[in-house]
Amino acid sequence: MLWCLPGAAAALALALCATGVERAATQARSAGIRPAAQHVAPRPPIVPRARWLGDAARRQPPPRYDDAVVAVFLHHTDTPNGYDCADTPRIIRDLYAGQTGARDWDDIGYNFLVDRCGTIYEGRAGGIDRPVTGAHTQGFNHRTTGIAALGTFTAGVPVPRALTDAIAALAAWKLGGSGTDPRATVRLVSSNGRSRYAAGSTATLPAVAGHDDGYQTSCPGAALSARLPDIRERAARLQGRAQAPARAQAP
Repeated sequence: MLWCLPGAAAALALALCATGVERAATQARSAGIRPAAQHVAPRPPIVPRARWLGDAARRQPPPRYDDAVVAVFLHHTDTPNGYDCADTPRIIRDLYAGQTGARDWDDIGYNFLVDRCGTIYEGRAGGIDRPVTGAHTQGFNHRTTGIAALGTFTAGVPVPRALTDAIAALAAWKLGGSGTDPRATVRLVSSNGRSRYAAGSTATLPAVAGHDDGYQTSCPGAALSARLPDIRERAARLQGRAQAPARAQAP
């Protein structure tokens, strides 16, 4: 279940949701519904998926899309931390092989992956600039982006500043398209009862959330979870927002 556009555009959005929420977003933009320009952060450098996938791609169905990205879920990949960043493409390729092979997923679940050097990689297919529906947080894949930090960030593990800075920049950019303040909360509808919320129920979650906010898991690890407040604040600054605490918002 997806939220469609509120207010004056509701009738138009409800009619278009059945035929594709992305078309609704296009109509909204043409009607002048846009985030404030001062809250749209620049797009950070992102390595395209072809750079790590090479000729390892499997056949898969076409990507699916939502109308907007209003929340980000942060993950860790639960893989070793002491890697050379030059090996990141191979590590991502191994993750892809595991998810599409042993788990029989249609593609890698994460929309983006970030290594300890702060390099951002495109994950799931569908377009870096588009609101691609991921497969990263049970019940909350719609209207969200999944960002995975390469490594294991349990309690006491150092978290590289380059990593969190890159995550903040990516979150600021992706949330800027919907005008979402990274420090705010948003309302999302659970699509699966195996999440922390019954299917069809509405959850109020942080706009920049940990995987464990939506699903019963220890991901993204206690050390990375502890950095979430800093990531939210940095993302808000990158959007040009004041440093005063944000009020909850409901896209």
